[in-house]
Amino acid sequence: MDLLKADYVDKLGPLLSAEAAAEAPGTGVDAADLEQAVWVRLLESGRRAPDPAEPAEPARWLRRAVRAEARLARRRARREVPYGHRQHPVGGNAPAVAAPAAEPEDALLHGEENRALRSAVARLPGRCPELMKALLSPRDLTYREIAGELGISQGSLGPVRSRCLGCLRRMLAAEVAAPGLRGKER
Repeated sequence: MDLLKADYVDKLGPLLSAEAAAEAPGTGVDAADLEQAVWVRLLESGRRAPDPAEPAEPARWLRRAVRAEARLARRRARREVPYGHRQHPVGGNAPAVAAPAAEPEDALLHGEENRALRSAVARLPGRCPELMKALLSPRDLTYREIAGELGISQGSLGPVRSRCLGCLRRMLAAEVAAPGLRGKER
């Protein structure tokens, strides 16, 4: 079934370009990407595709498709964070890179939090400081690589990591004020 005939491209192309150009600025994607997504949607819709002989239906279908793809792109932009810019819980294998701060205060607070974390990691007992530094390393080491660097067995990394994170939690809980009660107080 050849859906993208010359009449589809000729009749719907300019309208699609205009609709995509109008919706693209708020979505975080290019108008061309939005157009391509709508063409793919048209191909995937099969028999439900609008008839190019009817002028009202293709235009309505096209506007709806562009808006639907724009909504999907906005949702995707809110959910997706570029790799390497995500903040992770302590002990994760991703680099702790600060997200671009909108305000100087945010950058300052993030820097202070990072310094407090690094300071607490340095005060951990035993092999914990070197293990936590390896886990927080921007090189994104695997457990096998960390075990090789630290000279310990790969099987003992998990229990040691767990013990170190427990110590770190206790240290940070003592330094940081506990959050207030939430909900109703009795």
